[in-house]
Amino acid sequence: MLTLANVRDWLKKYNIAKHYFVGKLDTSKENALCVYNRKRSGAPVMALGGLSSYNIKAISLLLHCSKNAVQAEQMAITLFEKISSEEKLIINNIPIYYIALQVPEPVAIGTDENGVYEYVIEFDLYYKKG
Repeated sequence: MLTLANVRDWLKKYNIAKHYFVGKLDTSKENALCVYNRKRSGAPVMALGGLSSYNIKAISLLLHCSKNAVQAEQMAITLFEKISSEEKLIINNIPIYYIALQVPEPVAIGTDENGVYEYVIEFDLYYKKG
């Protein structure tokens, strides 16, 4: 099974952020990235004749960038481009078949109470089951 910690560890290779979190962001840290499960609805992935050979991990990334709008946007664009251009990806010895981006570009969600710009990137990881 692919975990959020596995996804966080994969994203560290891009050196986009200084701080990485799973499930809860420490907002006292600028230049941070937090990995969340994205809510999905519907039945489990099924193929005709039985269970399929893949699962889907729905991911939401929150980039807690900086107080500089230009720098924050560039950080989000860089990460988005790195994710979208990934090929032959293996995370924690699990082959990733496909990365389905759920947004056409990083989504600016404004600033937090301290004026730090934040962006969200959402995607699905289709990965080998078992």
